[in-house]
Parts: sequence; C-alpha cells; structure tokens
Amino acid sequence: MRLYLKKVVQWLLGVSIFVVVLLNLYKRDVWVYDNDRRPWGPNFEIKEGGRKKMLFDGPRIHDHASRGVRNMTTGVKQTIRDSVFNSSVDEDLLVYYDKHFDDEDRILNQLKFVPKTVKEAIRKGKDPPMKTILIHHGFGGWNIKRGQQTFIDQKCAVNRCFLTDDRGTGSTADAVFFSGQPGRPWTDRPQNQIWVLFMLESPYHTSGLSGYKNVFNWTATYRHDSTIVAPYEKFVPYNSSVLTKPQNKNYAKGKTKKVAWFVSNCGARNGRRRVADELAHHIQVDIYGACGKFKCPRFQSNKCFDMLNREYKFYLSFENSNCRDYITEKFFVNGLQHDVIPIVMGAAPEDYRRSSPPHSYIHVDDFPSIKDLADYLTKLDQNDDLYNEYFRWKGTGSLINTFFWCRMCNLLHDKHAPTFVSDIEAWWRGEGVCIGQDSWRDKKYARPKL
Repeated sequence: MRLYLKKVVQWLLGVSIFVVVLLNLYKRDVWVYDNDRRPWGPNFEIKEGGRKKMLFDGPRIHDHASRGVRNMTTGVKQTIRDSVFNSSVDEDLLVYYDKHFDDEDRILNQLKFVPKTVKEAIRKGKDPPMKTILIHHGFGGWNIKRGQQTFIDQKCAVNRCFLTDDRGTGSTADAVFFSGQPGRPWTDRPQNQIWVLFMLESPYHTSGLSGYKNVFNWTATYRHDSTIVAPYEKFVPYNSSVLTKPQNKNYAKGKTKKVAWFVSNCGARNGRRRVADELAHHIQVDIYGACGKFKCPRFQSNKCFDMLNREYKFYLSFENSNCRDYITEKFFVNGLQHDVIPIVMGAAPEDYRRSSPPHSYIHVDDFPSIKDLADYLTKLDQNDDLYNEYFRWKGTGSLINTFFWCRMCNLLHDKHAPTFVSDIEAWWRGEGVCIGQDSWRDKKYARPKL
C-alpha cells in the first residue's frame, strides 16, 4: 500500500510540473514578430493573433498580381494573354539587379514581367514549357502545393511551373531551391540548372558560405540586390505622385506616455538594449517582456497593441542586427501598422528611406547622440502638429503580397545563360554589410560584387 501511495504522489508531482511548464510556455513574453526567436522558424511560419501565418501565404491589402497582371499605371488587371501583347506592361523592365540602377523597384518589375519565350509560345497558340522547381529542403511551412496548383491559385502572370520535393528529379529539374544551409548536391548537376539560395535571417544568424563559390546562380533574400528580393513586407503607394494626405485624426490625443518596446531577447549583436537604456536616461522608455519590468504577455497581444495605440507616442522598432536592408516586422507591423512613430535601428538610413513611406519613422543614426534623439522626441511630444506630420502617409498605400513564387516562375522562363555568384560569402557577409554595434553615421558602403 505504501508503495502504491508513493507512485501516486510521484505521478501527481510529475503532472503538476508539466502543467506549470505548459502554463509558463503559454504566458511567456515572446513577442509576435521578434525575429530573435526566429519567427519564421525551421518551417518559416509565424503566429499572428494566436493564428499560424505562413510565409507568402496570400494577398496583403491590395494585390498587384492576382488574376493576371495589374498595369501599375492604370490599375487595370489583365489576363496573361492580354498582358503579353501589351507593350506598356513588360517592355524594358529591369528585372535583374544592376548596380547602376540600385534603387530600381525590381519586385514590381518582376511581377509585371512576361518573358519573350512565353510571348512567342502564346503567339503560336501553344502553352509555354513547364519549368520544374525542386524544393531541396521540402515543403514544410511554406504553404505551397506540389505541382502547378500554387501558380494557378496565386493567378501568376506566368503559371507554367511545377513544384516538387522529389530529389529523384535532381538531374532534370530546371531549378533547385535551397533554404538556409545549402548542403551538398546528391546528383550530377545539369549544365543549365539554376540553383537558388534563400535566406531570411541576418548574416549573424546564418551559416558560413565560403565553400560555395561559383555554385549558386540566384540569391533570394531580404537584400534588395538579391536576384529575387524577398522582403519581410513591402509598402507600395496607390499612386506614386500622392505620398501624403490630410489626416482627420490627432494621433497625439490622449497619449500620456512616451516610448514603448515589446521585446523578449535581451541580448543582440547590435547592442540595442544599451541604446534603449541610454535613451531611458533622457526620456520615459517602458520595456515590456523578459527584458523589462512591464508585462503584457503574448496571449494578450491584441490588448497590448491597443494599449500601445492609446497610450504611447513612440515605439522602438529595433532589429537584432545592424545589417544592410535588414528590416523586419518589428518596423512594418509593430511600428507602421499602429498609431505610433517607430524609432528604428538595424538597416542603414538609406535602406529605410527606400522601403518606407515618407516621413514615417525616426532613425537612431540620424542623430549625433542618443541625447539629441531624446531631445527631438521631447520636442515632438510637446508639439502635436509636428508629431502628426509623421502620419500623413497613412492612407496613401499598403503592404502587398510580393508573390515570390510567381516572380521566380517568371524569371525561369526568361531565356538567358546562367551566371554564377562568384563569392557568395563575400556578398552575404563582406565588409560593410553588417557593422556590429557601430553606427551607420560613420560608414561608407559600396555593395559587394556578385
């Protein structure tokens, strides 16, 4: 009997510990878009409002590519057979990176692009050839379907592509898609096969690539000099000539608090916690989560962001790495999609200017010191008119789906001789790409050659 009671006590103790651990995991302060905990995960998925959200899993607010091609000038959607004969849609588009046109928006160009080979096939009344894309690491988390269906469902301008994870097609596939650590080939590589390397984390959180010289043909990353640019989000104005509009709302009204930060990872390569602490010496900074004294757990994220909109004027959209073009949901979602002014740290100031609505954020490195930044925030806090200037972009555009797989299919149908990234390690992690805890104020940068 004594032995039986001992087992019961042990069993109850084990169950209690399990329940406590489960509750702690459920209520831990891990913020939704904190890339330090790899929100894309091994399967590239994040959670939003308690719901799983896959990478590139459907249209955002307005859709530039559904139901064929949308003419960016007129806004009129066209079917592929209409668009291929419309010279205003795809003639003379820059779809590959060119250092002489560094600021060209190749995402929109690639969405509109219809290769000549596709035009020729349609003129002859034939279907363009099917291009096979082998997903080397499998379909996990991508929310894509085997076969052609993904390109049909997304109404790609060119939908003649076929997705597979069958490595038996390695000797015949038109392209092989690697995400993260590439690994080594499992079969002889056909001469014209395109190898694509996809990476979404910063260079500080990815594996070394020094052993892959002259191996990859295309890059697919958040960097805007990638072959296929894959940003975390993309803002596009409805009309490029209308970048501001009068607002009927005072975004400062009723707000009594200054700066908020939702964060779970206290350590980062760029020293962002040190910057936040220094800022707090000059102006109120409330840190929520594991790194601060304020709590607003993940399962109450909607209430937390409602509080942010209602009570705070500024939000620290600090990335975990100071690297070129590295701008994540910390800015696009936690910042821009709420009624606060994002204070940004991560990518260089010119990277934010290229990818953001005008006058929508404040960059740490635009100020000689943190005290100067705090003084400017105090000035905005005391002047509603100046503060509201930062919201005049609202209503002029939205975040769009960049239709990554559609763009990849478009480029695969383009007839060109394969080129190779000669030193992908130098391109990805070369001098000036990431600057540790330094400031961009002191850096001059030239993009590394491919």
